[in-house]
Amino acid sequence: MRAQDSATATRTIAVTTTDRTGGTVRIGSAGTTGTVRTSEAGSSGGASTAPARGAATDTSGSRTDPLPRGTLLAALGVLSFSLTFPSTVWGLESFGPWSLVAVRSTLAALIAGTFLLVGRVPLPERRHWAGLAVVAGGVVIGFPLLTTLALQTSTTSHAAVVVGLLPLTTAAFAALRTGRRPSRTFWFAAVSGAVVVLAFTVQQSGGAVSQGDLYLFGALLVCAAGYTEGGRLARLMPGWHVIGWALILCLPLMATGSAVALSVEPVHLNAHGVIGLIWVAAGSTFFGLYVWYRGMASIGIPKASQLQLAQPLLTLIWSVVLLGETLPLAAPLAAVAVLVCIAVTQRAKS
Repeated sequence: MRAQDSATATRTIAVTTTDRTGGTVRIGSAGTTGTVRTSEAGSSGGASTAPARGAATDTSGSRTDPLPRGTLLAALGVLSFSLTFPSTVWGLESFGPWSLVAVRSTLAALIAGTFLLVGRVPLPERRHWAGLAVVAGGVVIGFPLLTTLALQTSTTSHAAVVVGLLPLTTAAFAALRTGRRPSRTFWFAAVSGAVVVLAFTVQQSGGAVSQGDLYLFGALLVCAAGYTEGGRLARLMPGWHVIGWALILCLPLMATGSAVALSVEPVHLNAHGVIGLIWVAAGSTFFGLYVWYRGMASIGIPKASQLQLAQPLLTLIWSVVLLGETLPLAAPLAAVAVLVCIAVTQRAKS
């Protein structure tokens, strides 16, 4: 259809139609020069479709997650992680440290494998396996093993120091790995939050460096590397694919480790031990990492990592509720300071 000029028409005519490419043709008032507006296909001849109302798109027209949803997913991950230390303490009531780590990873891998099989998810590309190995070594084996060993001699409040430093370390790893350079405001708020958490947790634990502390600092480094690489991969594949394939990669080693550890370490099953094992396997290792990596892919590694500043304080709350520990009076003040730092990092340009 072609719009033609008319010098005599007095009525207003509005016609909307759809051409073959999905565009629209609108003819305005007949008393003026007619205009034709249509959405045309690109140079390749493909059809262009308009985004649905409320959908967030980038400049290429692809759908992206809105910021609040990504923040919510990362926050759910932090909430899941905050239960890890208390659940590990429960698990140690029934299992030895090596058995607990091996069995939790094996169970999480079986859960992930079931989802991957039902979803008929294809194998990752060869170029992704090296990154998946870093994720597996950092968050599936390294962090659980080192923190479990630390919790044999450290309290949950003392162990919380590692997650107090983890956001800053993750942001530093991300800057080195991805080349992104957060703003000075971001770094100031991040360091301030880490200092608050460190001052709170170290003061409560006496500040002495022990073998448990060495385990915790080692866990800090390997976990930050795993988070960073996992966040990068979550931009290339769904987040649950990342943790799923990382778990599958560890399955042969963890299954063998389970058999050996269970034959060596004593097992005394009770309700706490079983619940703790189930949570660290299904909640912390699978669900927590799934939503965490999706959140990091949506809002970026630096901003997502700063949400973890709240994790030590959440862990302290769970330690009171689940383990009967006494909550220090300084906790509310530290919580307010940390939340302020989180707010600043979320608004800072990264």
